[in-house]
Amino acid sequence: MTQQQVTLISPQAEADMMQDEVLFDWRSSGQDMPGDWSIRQRTLRGGVSEGVLVIELCNGPLSVSVLPTRGMGIWKAECGDIPVGWDSPVKQPVNPQYIDQTSRNGLGWLDGFNELLCRCGLSFVGPPGIDEDATSPIESQLTLHGRIANIPAHTVEVGIDPDEQTLWVRGVCDETCLFGPQLQLTSQVTLKLGEASIGIHDEIKNLGSKPTDLSLLYHINVGHPFLEAGSKLSLPFRSMSPRDARAAEDIETWDTYLKPTPGYAEQAYLFDVTADDRMRSSTLLRNAVGDRGFSVDFDPQQLPCFTQWKCTQPEADGYVTGLEPGTCFPNFKSFERKQGRIPRLGSRETFAVDLTLGIHDTAERVTSAVEHVSSNQASFEPTVSSEPVAPFVDTQ
Repeated sequence: MTQQQVTLISPQAEADMMQDEVLFDWRSSGQDMPGDWSIRQRTLRGGVSEGVLVIELCNGPLSVSVLPTRGMGIWKAECGDIPVGWDSPVKQPVNPQYIDQTSRNGLGWLDGFNELLCRCGLSFVGPPGIDEDATSPIESQLTLHGRIANIPAHTVEVGIDPDEQTLWVRGVCDETCLFGPQLQLTSQVTLKLGEASIGIHDEIKNLGSKPTDLSLLYHINVGHPFLEAGSKLSLPFRSMSPRDARAAEDIETWDTYLKPTPGYAEQAYLFDVTADDRMRSSTLLRNAVGDRGFSVDFDPQQLPCFTQWKCTQPEADGYVTGLEPGTCFPNFKSFERKQGRIPRLGSRETFAVDLTLGIHDTAERVTSAVEHVSSNQASFEPTVSSEPVAPFVDTQ
């Protein structure tokens, strides 16, 4: 029998970590920054990942993969041997040229959704539809969660700061259109040497000559090992509401997660969060035994609306929870506008956001984070609504 001969001409995207270029590391920088750190860039090859640029920051204990090609999103991270992110059915980063956001009845955004951190916005977030109150017809047709996650960055820079002992990557994304919004995102992701946290500093500038709407939501998505049966979510809040009747079914256990569950339909809960004495708010997801935790720290004056998304469906379908601070809730834009949750950004005005993602890898660190959240909540008696209520959601 003649033996077949096979030559691979289009590799899987995950196979191309071969174009791996060290931009800076502890050996070559000549700077006083001790430790085994590095900044690397990779270009993915094959399939819908073709041409996706990955910047990997490694500060020693923590490595973070940033995707300039996908709106400066964060694909995934790893803290020691702990994976940080989730296992999406979309296995590799998708180049935006292969995303049609109008497909699937306006849900085409989901074709590329697999990041640890994915921005929604900048002109709108939430479900698709026709915004009858839009400023102009060019802005009326809305697709799921906006355009910014599928806009490649330009002017991508990486650097080190020996004084601050940090590594960073920065990029600029233009969400601009003739006769439409002219918004520009400048995003910097920063790691401090030896620390298990990720700093994000974003600035959104209105380049146009007149005020425009701004909608921004950080879709931060986490799975194993932080998410499992019995995992708990802690956050300080004044009041909260289930998004719909489906979420109201389990209002008594809104803070507790199920194991991967066949037939599970997603649930979402909306919160009015409180700030601590630093004018910051922290939310913490911890596993059942309390030795793994993931936190999101943000300024509620910048991001006053927090959404918890529970999606504990089978792992093959995407077992995940979303921790989502935003300028608004992910309701349809016209409703959010009526509630006064769509800020207007003046001509040449800039809106800034600072948030920190933290990984807590011991029981002691998780306990400390829980105590911090609890001390903030002690100042307020939270109101938990058993049914969807205004002004969180449209009850008409």
